[in-house]
Amino acid sequence: MTTTAQVTPNRVPDPTTSFWVIKVLTTAMGEALSDFLVTRFDPAPTVLVTAALFAAVLVVQLAATRYVPWRYWATVSMVGVFGTMIADVVHVALGVPYLVSTPVFLAALIAVFVVWRRTEGTLDVHTITSRRRQCCYWAAVIATFAMGTAAGDLLASTFHLGYFAGGMVFVAAMAVVVLCRIGGVLGPVAAFWTAYVLTRPVGASFADWVAVPHARGGLAVGTGLVSAVLLIVIAVAVAWSAQFRRSAQSSAAVAR
Repeated sequence: MTTTAQVTPNRVPDPTTSFWVIKVLTTAMGEALSDFLVTRFDPAPTVLVTAALFAAVLVVQLAATRYVPWRYWATVSMVGVFGTMIADVVHVALGVPYLVSTPVFLAALIAVFVVWRRTEGTLDVHTITSRRRQCCYWAAVIATFAMGTAAGDLLASTFHLGYFAGGMVFVAAMAVVVLCRIGGVLGPVAAFWTAYVLTRPVGASFADWVAVPHARGGLAVGTGLVSAVLLIVIAVAVAWSAQFRRSAQSSAAVAR
């Protein structure tokens, strides 16, 4: 008998270990590359061009009927860059404090979840099998990136913890989520989305810590170098993940 999963394959990846590793790498890269671009070029056209590129990549992803690693992670990477710019524009250009923007982005994320749950009945990422569910999924992803960026800067700047200490706070929060999931306190869906939110400020905080000057509490490696290195690492990780997936699918086909 043909199953529904075979007819309508999932359009996003399962949250495996490699998924979380690449996710953190993209959040770090997005933070560093966004900062590099807006400080090296005129911010207004840079944001507009980035928005156009992000829109183009997202349209390609939404047209997908199955999960393709390169297409998916290219979209996540662009969300990382553009999501950072959104949060920074709200703070720098509009003068909105992180203490305000963080809960506003959180409210937006909750609104996305409410609409998604009411229209589709589930927030499970294993069931992204339609265009509408993809739209809900990516709306949530964009909201998590914007909120995570603002939350990371809130701890680092407004609360004066610095990037490294702020990052460690989010790492500790991630550990709590893992323990709650293992102990059954959190269900798989709640644990996934909580972790998804937290991985954004984890990656962004440590990217900033490595990249920013000593005067700002960083290692002064530079946003350009950090961006370049992370892009290479992400490409290698995605290539390895795609190859592993193909091998697993081939083995499964032979077994059948």
